[in-house]
Amino acid sequence: MAEKKDKIEEKKDTQFSIQKIYIKDISFETPNSPDTFKMEWKPVVDMHITNEATPLGEDLFDVVLSVTITVKIDDKIVYLVEINQAGIFLIKNIPEDILGRMLATSCANILFPFAREAISDIVTRGGFPQLLVSPVNFDALYEQQKKQAAEQAKQNTTH
Repeated sequence: MAEKKDKIEEKKDTQFSIQKIYIKDISFETPNSPDTFKMEWKPVVDMHITNEATPLGEDLFDVVLSVTITVKIDDKIVYLVEINQAGIFLIKNIPEDILGRMLATSCANILFPFAREAISDIVTRGGFPQLLVSPVNFDALYEQQKKQAAEQAKQNTTH
């Protein structure tokens, strides 16, 4: 009975909350303007995403979602947007194996809409059509990265 009570108390102490959402860095470049405004609008969009978490102290983590979008027409860069959307999260009494997943997926899922909005806003302010960034499945990305890391580790031990 005491063991069951301990597990219930453990669950009560589990916490996950947003302490702060902020932009750590943002950049917008249009290296070929104003010439790009004369081109037929058939862009090729390339998006790169990374996610990094840093412990800030007891149960606090700074998570930075970095999104880089390069838009080209005929191999000419129309614009480049980079944003480091960040958040400070309180994550308390979460098992270590679940903590890594939460930092890579749950926190990224919270930060991504803020990054999408900032990207859309800055692109429009730059004089270009609105850019609607597609949703990202961070759970699938996490699993893919875990699989790649395991394969890399396996290759390193066999060589």
